[in-house]
Amino acid sequence: MPRPLRHEASDFDPEVLRLFDQYVHGQIDRRGFLAGAARFAAGAAGLLAALSPRFAAAQQVKPGDARLSTDRLAFSSPQGHGTARGYLAKPAKADGPLPTVLVVHENRGLNPHIEDVARRLALEGFIAFAPDALFPLGGYPGDEDTARTLFGKLDQAKTREDFLAAARMLRGIDGGNGRLGVVGFCYGGGMANFLATRLPDLEAAAPFYGNPAPLEDVANIKAELLVVLAEHDERINAAWPEYEAALKAAGVRYTLFQPPGTQHGFNNDTTPRYDEDAAGEAWRRMLALFGRTLRNDTVEPANA
Repeated sequence: MPRPLRHEASDFDPEVLRLFDQYVHGQIDRRGFLAGAARFAAGAAGLLAALSPRFAAAQQVKPGDARLSTDRLAFSSPQGHGTARGYLAKPAKADGPLPTVLVVHENRGLNPHIEDVARRLALEGFIAFAPDALFPLGGYPGDEDTARTLFGKLDQAKTREDFLAAARMLRGIDGGNGRLGVVGFCYGGGMANFLATRLPDLEAAAPFYGNPAPLEDVANIKAELLVVLAEHDERINAAWPEYEAALKAAGVRYTLFQPPGTQHGFNNDTTPRYDEDAAGEAWRRMLALFGRTLRNDTVEPANA
């Protein structure tokens, strides 16, 4: 388990958390956050620092863990940016073919946290691949502010094609069993929803607090979904009623997990918005979904 973080979401005024969410998602810039947060603390810059990711403190699986094999893998994306790249993590030893999971990052590219998530999945017996949407612009730059700025410069139509290409590559990867799931967080949650509409052979998707798929495409979804939402997340939750209605109308198999008291980003253990209990339960449910659909584990779906 990760070492305790210095702060928790309850340490901050809800308005400060709302401002931080706007900042993270590009609705306001750094100056805008500092100006708004100054109403709640004299040291607004200190608030921003306290809310920002602490990758080393949250790391659960070291990059050189001997139980794993990791690599940087380039793949072809002819309809996207031509060539893309990502981070591959898999068990160092396997008795047979393994199920595969595509891991989609937030709106800052392939940062150390998402690499760690891929390693965590690999320790659970999956081949995990996390593409870096920022690869065409030089890759994750090493700091979140620069990454966020770069992200706004991406051609999202091509980026979506890159993720589709990554999914197809991963399904046929050496050592895989041909079954594919996807998990994504925030921007990645929206991408997971989108991929479910475009990949009829996708077995399962776990979108964490992401934008819904286009409603007109929901009928294309064949995968089973675990939809993870936070309780306090007005921006994302506003779209859920219509999305749920579309899922029901299309007969899509889905489960909603929305733990009480949680903030957007509650699964990300690098920031104070992390909720250990809720994140642990979401992870358990995700593993149960992938276990049943990707390798036929004999467990019942959550809330069955």
